[in-house]
Amino acid sequence: MYTLRRWVTIVVPLGILVLIGGMLLHAGAFGITLFCFLPALAGGLGAIIFDAKSRTKAATLGMLTTLVGCFSFVAVGLDGLLCVLMSLPLALPLGALGGVVAHQLTRTPAQTANLMLAAIPLVGGGSLGWDTLAKPPVRPVVTTIEIAATPQQVWQHVVEFPDLAAPAEWYFRAGLAYPQRARIVNGIRYCEFSTGPFVEPITTWDEPRLLAFDVTGNPQPMREWSPYEQIDPKHLHGYMESERGEFRLTPIAGGRATRLQGTTWYRHGLWPDTYWRLWSDAIIHRIHLRVLQHIKTLAEKEQKQ
Repeated sequence: MYTLRRWVTIVVPLGILVLIGGMLLHAGAFGITLFCFLPALAGGLGAIIFDAKSRTKAATLGMLTTLVGCFSFVAVGLDGLLCVLMSLPLALPLGALGGVVAHQLTRTPAQTANLMLAAIPLVGGGSLGWDTLAKPPVRPVVTTIEIAATPQQVWQHVVEFPDLAAPAEWYFRAGLAYPQRARIVNGIRYCEFSTGPFVEPITTWDEPRLLAFDVTGNPQPMREWSPYEQIDPKHLHGYMESERGEFRLTPIAGGRATRLQGTTWYRHGLWPDTYWRLWSDAIIHRIHLRVLQHIKTLAEKEQKQ
């Protein structure tokens, strides 16, 4: 059994890491420090505290320590389950790497180990500086579908469309925002999602070829699951926002069918950008497909009448 002193040596350093992570979450610093540096550091501490005897055990302890740290944010209401699950494919390998590096440090000459330990604050400061200064780029996501209806028949359902059926996909049912309907009021298109409307002033109306619009209002990208009644982490506000979008209609099959292309230009403030773009691109693509498939169903039904 662990003595009180042993429990203190375990809980205090790991508690400090969780506290630092909580401060970053509260400050809205969703970057390399939170998603890369802290998991690796937690993994290293786990391997040292629990005295890993081999690299395999160090990697395992590193992952377990990082896993517990990630879910502690859900337990205390700082973040929701869905976002924590999305972070694990990045955080867990880094926790394992931190465990292996720490295991190796305990077996290197003291002078070398001290130099590497001294570099930790520099790495943390550098990652925090990047998170503070880096500007997220605007990127497009393009989704295309072919519809057995003329461009004119497709056009009217692009501009506005009635209610979609409730989603069957697990990721929408788990909390990701999904489109429900679209309408136009005084030259502004409102694409209503489960979390609120996108406000889309129309910039190009080239019937039946191109509908383009800016996005001046973005709803929350998801509803977080939490054991608490309601949480509102900062990444739900301003960290994944659409800038503009368009629907482009191209006649095919001699004008009897239409290639419909939907494009969204968006940005997000999550780092590392390459990792989180895998998630955000996939989410936007699935949203596109839900809308385009609905338009296809409506237009082809009309074509058959």
